[in-house]
Amino acid sequence: MTKHIKHLFGLLLLAVGLNTLADAPVYGPQLQGFEYPAPVVEFAFTGQGQALQMAYLDYKPTKPNGHAVVLMHGKNFCAATWHDTAVALQQAGLRVIVPDQIGFCKSSKPANYAYSFVELARQTHALMVSLKIKKATVIGHSMGGMLATRYALMYPAEVTQLVMVNPLGLEDWKAMGVPPLTDDQWYQRELAFTDERLRNYQLSTYYANEWKPAYEPWIQMIAGMYRGPGKETVAWHAALTFGMIFNQPVVHEFGQIKVPTLLLIGEKDTTAIGRDLVYEPLKSQLGNYRAMALRAVKTIPGARVVLFPDLGHAPQIQNPDRFKTALLHSLVALETD
Repeated sequence: MTKHIKHLFGLLLLAVGLNTLADAPVYGPQLQGFEYPAPVVEFAFTGQGQALQMAYLDYKPTKPNGHAVVLMHGKNFCAATWHDTAVALQQAGLRVIVPDQIGFCKSSKPANYAYSFVELARQTHALMVSLKIKKATVIGHSMGGMLATRYALMYPAEVTQLVMVNPLGLEDWKAMGVPPLTDDQWYQRELAFTDERLRNYQLSTYYANEWKPAYEPWIQMIAGMYRGPGKETVAWHAALTFGMIFNQPVVHEFGQIKVPTLLLIGEKDTTAIGRDLVYEPLKSQLGNYRAMALRAVKTIPGARVVLFPDLGHAPQIQNPDRFKTALLHSLVALETD
């Protein structure tokens, strides 16, 4: 990118930011005020001694083929960001369940909560049991890829296939030398949140330095909660889930996965939690998604990979048509093995 083009691009982002500030939305700590593209249902249950509600979307096909899918969102995402993919799967005859995990978006953010992927997997499983869905394909993006992996490890007989979309957890940052932070340190970083900071981060990692207006609502979805009266609650739970991601890697258990597995990987992704905490040469070694995916495929029995050379961390949003085509084709391929 030339210096002139970078300058113009910077002016464009500034204009976007100014327009956003003019009518910046404000949402509640459970994303009150942000409308989802499908009806929101609530699953009530008790977890860690507290009454909790898990919000979810339920896409029921008009011509069901007997198969089901559960979509698991990433850390800076919500159930709503899966909408295009969910509709495509629904139209293909699958029932699609898309939860907001506890601590995220429209679901409960309970006090004194100990986050773990085991806990989130159990809660999602309880939701599926309540819906009388005995078996499903589990698709997880980003942080959701770690959760989907944990779910497949815990409930292999109830997973048709595992699909990881640019998952976190393909490398163990702490073992590689990234220094761990305390919950309070993560919290202070979250309190410094701005939509500009999130937009710049997503531009480089999620969308390969190509911004589209269609991405902005997802920025405001998250930023609106940080402008609202529950900012501290949102920031605290974001801090706790950062700790969960950092301290509970799944990469060391890939060899134990017993279900058909597919990785869908945007190669321009560079996501690595804690990259800003380290110096070279370690910094440049983190977040090589092509290399990590190819290693994972060799470790996970019978795994497959589809690579998108020009896409970043969120291929399902950056190029939904290509992503849906690859996903549907690969699901068919897996089911016919």
